[in-house]
Amino acid sequence: MLPYSIIQSQVSQALAEDIGSGDVTASLIPENKYATAHLICRENAVLCGKSWFNEVFQQLNQQSTPDTENPIAPVTIKWNFDDGESIAEDQSICTLTGSARSILTGERTAMNFLQTLSGTATVTASYVAHLQGSQVKLLDTRKTIPGLREAQKYAVSCGGAHNHRHGLFDGILIKENHIMAAGSITHAINTVRETSPHTLKIEVEIETLEEMKEALAAKADILLLDNMDNEMLKQAVALNHSPNLGQAKLEVSGNITHERLKDLAYIGIDYISTGAITKHLRAVDFSLRFEK
Repeated sequence: MLPYSIIQSQVSQALAEDIGSGDVTASLIPENKYATAHLICRENAVLCGKSWFNEVFQQLNQQSTPDTENPIAPVTIKWNFDDGESIAEDQSICTLTGSARSILTGERTAMNFLQTLSGTATVTASYVAHLQGSQVKLLDTRKTIPGLREAQKYAVSCGGAHNHRHGLFDGILIKENHIMAAGSITHAINTVRETSPHTLKIEVEIETLEEMKEALAAKADILLLDNMDNEMLKQAVALNHSPNLGQAKLEVSGNITHERLKDLAYIGIDYISTGAITKHLRAVDFSLRFEK
């Protein structure tokens, strides 16, 4: 789980964006009106985002004006599922009780977080399912929704995959443009080895087998085999076991589809990374229904 301060900040910003100067529609509801509502999932999914959902109503509870004569009931939430669990169509996910105004005001913000993060976890789980039985790990990328990177990376883990680097600060990935600017793969690797913390692995993006030979000779730790077809990948795996060169972990990226995952699972690589699980997601369909 992420540090609470990150969740708190994301929710605070989202509520401010939605409420602005005040919820003018919810003001039609009596301030001390009590309500019960049920959150229903309208499709099969993997749940993710409970802490964001809870935090929405926690912050709204704190914003309620205390009134000793007509107290406003705080919103409480009873969950039927945990993050990472599979949920089926038309199942009740949780029940909210308390101030009708607060439930109505927080409804959309809370569900925006839940549907987006559950969408990320759900699509991730669908990719991971094709790799079951193999030793290959599915990784995410930095192709995330701005402002929600840590949240989406948490959702990726709920879907059964693993996190690549979180940003530019915690991992070295020498890509095509870095190589062009540095002059060569060898020079780029040597320079970053001299200037960066020794605890960080050095990963290099490779597009040809000749580039791979140079990166192996320069002792790269991980090779990102970018947009290679299956036949070329087999050659890369064989080259990685050549006695005359070094050996590195192999990561495949580019054109990663459900259909291709089964072929890649046993080709001899270590990782598959794809931005699709965080940028091509579809929000899960949730619905909040009040009891009469």
